Amino acid sequence: MSQLPLVAGADPARPLDALFVNAPLRDYDQRPRTNDYTLPVLGMAYIATYAQQAGYNVGVLDAEAHGLGITETAKLINDAAPRWAAMNLLAPTYEMSARIAAQLDPGIALMVGGHHAKAMPDRVLADPRMANLRALVLGEGELRVAALLDDEQRRRELPGVLWRDRLLGTRATGILTDKKRSAEMLGPDIDTLPYVNRAFLPQDPYQAAPTETDRRLAVSRGTPLLKGAARSGHTEANIVGSRGCPYNCTFCGAAVSANPDVLIRVRAPENIIGELDALHEEYGVTAFRFVDDLFLGVGRVIEEQMEAFTRHKIGERYVWDATGRINVLDRVSDRELDRLVANGLREVALGIESGSDRILKVMDKRINAAMTERVARRLVEHGIGVKGYFILGFPGESHDDIEATVRHVHNLWRIADNNPGDIRASVFEFRPYPGTPVWQTLVEAGNDPAALLAYGDVDLTEDGADESMRQRDEFNFSVGIQFGSVPLSRVRSTLAALTREQHDRNQGNQGAAA
Repeated sequence: MSQLPLVAGADPARPLDALFVNAPLRDYDQRPRTNDYTLPVLGMAYIATYAQQAGYNVGVLDAEAHGLGITETAKLINDAAPRWAAMNLLAPTYEMSARIAAQLDPGIALMVGGHHAKAMPDRVLADPRMANLRALVLGEGELRVAALLDDEQRRRELPGVLWRDRLLGTRATGILTDKKRSAEMLGPDIDTLPYVNRAFLPQDPYQAAPTETDRRLAVSRGTPLLKGAARSGHTEANIVGSRGCPYNCTFCGAAVSANPDVLIRVRAPENIIGELDALHEEYGVTAFRFVDDLFLGVGRVIEEQMEAFTRHKIGERYVWDATGRINVLDRVSDRELDRLVANGLREVALGIESGSDRILKVMDKRINAAMTERVARRLVEHGIGVKGYFILGFPGESHDDIEATVRHVHNLWRIADNNPGDIRASVFEFRPYPGTPVWQTLVEAGNDPAALLAYGDVDLTEDGADESMRQRDEFNFSVGIQFGSVPLSRVRSTLAALTREQHDRNQGNQGAAA
């Protein structure tokens, strides 16, 4: 075991206790990937870090980040010969994960977790390709995975751990009678967890090219950011500031109704700032992206975090992006927006989803198009960039609804054109995820779950959005079903048109900045 090619974070001189595997979205043996960056698997890295600090030799194989095919991924796992292989199961990658599992050496025990495992545990346990599955972990896995690495037989006392009884052919479940300890295992105190060991993440931190938001910020604030970072780009890292979400957007796997077991917790400001500074000291990171739902999604959280950011002069040292809730930001005062800017806020990612108030209500977004435009205007007036996410082809969507979304996107672009902050539109075709509220609605309406799980590529080239425009094209996939009254071909042509327009705007902005 002198070498572990592409395995991140493991000690190659010691036997491998566990290899955490992020499956590729596609079999890249069949079609090489066209982009060179994918979002890091922070949840998996958290579990690996905790296990490592508990004394186990573990590594991460991010097959998506490396663009690996199914056969190559399975071979790498078998060559590494870990005691356990661990996979995070997501609906779009489940087929890839199952095909990898089917090729693993029978001597390697398999454990799985993730949204798909939680939403469809019996389906996963019954899959013959998962014959060596010895533990299915529901929810947050740090403490329970470490316990499994200590002794597989401990699964009997681990809450939320399932497996298939080979003799009876039934599902077995771990039970812990100590309710307090059970709650700790299911929802650990996130302020006591170690900071993620970035050695497990092959693409995080990373060197980012300067963005249009960086350039606009440099101009609007009258000075190059962070000693010229706006000219040269930042070293960036992704970070999680909280776990859980109190909202119930019908299409989202994080919806509160789909995760009643998840305690909503926010990291203490000092804990977060400690990680920012540690990443800066070790890797020179000067820009951060908060990828959780709550960092700018709850008023009291914003107030608490920004008070600490001000005290630690974060805005003088770093810039950062975060996800946000439109209805929450609509209540934020101009003074609070000024403080966000002073504390380094660069861009907010907003789930805008639609320009149709009717569809927004069906989605349970608790917003309307007028509110979105009002919030976006105030953000860009303060020099804060906006990245808006949109869904086309939602169940029940009509031609008028799609046209409302197209008008909405153009309205937002016009707002950006007259203000220091930029607005970017990221548009996707609707796809259903098991466990979400809309999934249940679709199944009750007569849709076959197997058809709803048949994810495949969306080829936008014939509609004018070529591969070079798609950047992270792993997000363009579909189940190929028309869910509204608009034909799928029209949905995709609209998606391609908006994608091309955003690409042209990006190119025009770069030319103007040059």
